[in-house]
Amino acid sequence: MFASDRSAAQLLANAKRTGHGALGSLLELYRNYLRILARSQLTPELLPRATPSDVVQDTFLEAYRDFVQFRGNTPAEFVAWLRKILVRNIARLVEHHLVTQKRDVRKEVSLDAIARAFDQSTCRLDQVLGAAVQSQSDKLQSSERAAVVADHLAKLPTQYREVLVLRHLEELPFEEVAQRMGRTAAAVRMLWVRAIDRLRVSLSAEGIS
Repeated sequence: MFASDRSAAQLLANAKRTGHGALGSLLELYRNYLRILARSQLTPELLPRATPSDVVQDTFLEAYRDFVQFRGNTPAEFVAWLRKILVRNIARLVEHHLVTQKRDVRKEVSLDAIARAFDQSTCRLDQVLGAAVQSQSDKLQSSERAAVVADHLAKLPTQYREVLVLRHLEELPFEEVAQRMGRTAAAVRMLWVRAIDRLRVSLSAEGIS
């Protein structure tokens, strides 16, 4: 299961005290969470240019470089800081895509709009948890839920993860999910049911039910 806030707080304290060695362990706690957020913002036009893993890796490199500038003391502040870096990286990718496509480009891609989209994606990860279990476990604090779901989504086969991301994070109707995945709507509905069942089993194995 995703590390508790207490474990994350200890890793953060170690990173602030000892530097980059401990920072690596802290960043790994949030890799899947950030990757899911990046995936939710990478349209089919952007995906050939960069994978979610590419964007997260760039975010980690910048976090290593700029960690001395981080002034927070809690895991929540650290995650918020990472999200800001991720937002900037997504914005640069969008701007580059618009330029290479010779489309009209505003002077600046709205960072606020991307940040709001990330907030919505985090809430929708909570909805995935709600779809997979009857009630959200009291064992999970709200700050942990999205990261927990992201960790369990990462364990799923690619097609299961993709249908859940498209359906829940991008909130596409089954018909559009089918077009994206090259399947019939009926096949996608069945795939979605299987993905939810697999996620439920994965969560239940760690006592989340």
